[in-house]
Amino acid sequence: MQNKNRQIKEAKVAEIREKLEKAQAVILSDYQGLTVEEDTQLRKNLREAGIEYKVYKNTLVALAAKELGLEGLDEYLAGPVSIAFGYEDVTAPARILNDFAKTHKKLELKAGVVQKEMYSADMVKQLASIPSREVLIAKFLGSIKSPLSSFAYMLNAVKEQKEAEQQ
Repeated sequence: MQNKNRQIKEAKVAEIREKLEKAQAVILSDYQGLTVEEDTQLRKNLREAGIEYKVYKNTLVALAAKELGLEGLDEYLAGPVSIAFGYEDVTAPARILNDFAKTHKKLELKAGVVQKEMYSADMVKQLASIPSREVLIAKFLGSIKSPLSSFAYMLNAVKEQKEAEQQ
């Protein structure tokens, strides 16, 4: 029986280690005090953004972090801790959790690991203020498009002027 429990725990540690290794951003939060409805809404928001949201035993997370050499995570693994794993957009887990925490005071951001680097709660909040990758790309393209469209408008005006002069 004890051997079976050990196998289960080892499998969980391996699962957590894999998620920590694969994730671009991992955000830890204290969810204690959220109602079932609030937690369900939070999970839905995260799922829609492609973010995995889990609750694991802190000791198992600490073991997985230690195996990966992630220093400093242990101090945030006290009490009920939920973990959001973001695999694509680095800012998405922080942004969604931070936005949710603004309207649900029971949710508290604790820390994060972003691209294998530890972030404090304040750093996670700063990360949350960065727009998503798609928004940044759209802004960049808009800034490129503006001068180009002005240039195209000017060329068209020159063309029309030359045509008017020839008539």
